[in-house]
Amino acid sequence: MAVHQPTHRSSGFHLPPFRRNHADSAPGAAGSAEAGTLTVRAYVFASARVLMGFVFLWAFLDKTFGLGYATASGKGWVEGGSPTKGFLGHVAVGPMESTFHSWAGATWADWLFMMGLLGIGLALTAGVALRPAAFAGTVMMALMWVAEWPPAKHLSDGSASMSTNPFADYHLVYAVVLVALAAVSAGDALGLGRLWARLPIVRDHAWLR
Repeated sequence: MAVHQPTHRSSGFHLPPFRRNHADSAPGAAGSAEAGTLTVRAYVFASARVLMGFVFLWAFLDKTFGLGYATASGKGWVEGGSPTKGFLGHVAVGPMESTFHSWAGATWADWLFMMGLLGIGLALTAGVALRPAAFAGTVMMALMWVAEWPPAKHLSDGSASMSTNPFADYHLVYAVVLVALAAVSAGDALGLGRLWARLPIVRDHAWLR
């Protein structure tokens, strides 16, 4: 039995011209989309950096001038108050309780704490020296975590610690965010990170980046 062949033979499947053009431009479009994604990501991290900087700067300003928030009016550092005496003096739990009590109100502790807040806040806001800021901020957050000692269910006097989580609290979250901001060079957008990176001393010492 003979098989009837179609009169018109197919020359094969060909993409229409507009599809070929679309295919040829795909790499460029993909690159543009990727660049757009990177730009959005950069600005998201930059926004997080500025907000985190304000957290540290506000703490410095409030403790320095007694703006009436965490530090009562008239109790500011410039008015003779101690930025560390209240917090460290009231530590009531953890392995470093007595050590923190001995540090509370010490001049060196006040200066180190306040300069840390100011330096980290300025670095984050400006987008420069993010690696040193991340290191200093992580150390500060670790010490504050130990001072509050979330793993404890009870304070030294037996009362409830009111800890909401035995490990993860905002101090650890802040520390991780600081490290992340430094890792992605979050100062390059909405900041002076690129100019900072061009300085000879920064080029020669990457840890200053």
